[in-house]
Amino acid sequence: MSVGVLIITHSGIGAAIYGTASFMIKESPLDIKLLSASRESDADELLESAILLIKELDTGDGVLVLTDLYGSTPSNIAYRLHDYAEVGIVTGLNLSMLIRVMNYPQLNLADLTEKAFSGGMDGVTIDRGNNNQ
Repeated sequence: MSVGVLIITHSGIGAAIYGTASFMIKESPLDIKLLSASRESDADELLESAILLIKELDTGDGVLVLTDLYGSTPSNIAYRLHDYAEVGIVTGLNLSMLIRVMNYPQLNLADLTEKAFSGGMDGVTIDRGNNNQ
């Protein structure tokens, strides 16, 4: 068994990031599913879809839920999933975060959640050019 991963994002963001990560990490044993929220999406219908997906993903080790923007519809849906399964939630999805997650499939939910967070943070840098003083 391993942790499942549910990516909930605004229109197409999750698919684009996951597609790129899958190209870079050819094989990952993690079961990863996507849920996309458009402007026309109904929040209750999204929640129902998310509940079905986490039930598919949770094989006993919990589900890591990654969303693109804290406080947005995908994030709000994710936080409601605590009532239905053991979930870890990280917002601010970026490519670095997902690649880090896919490279550590053996971790438990708590550790994978932390790894996702650190991967996302480590992928954000400031390049000050030659004026690094």
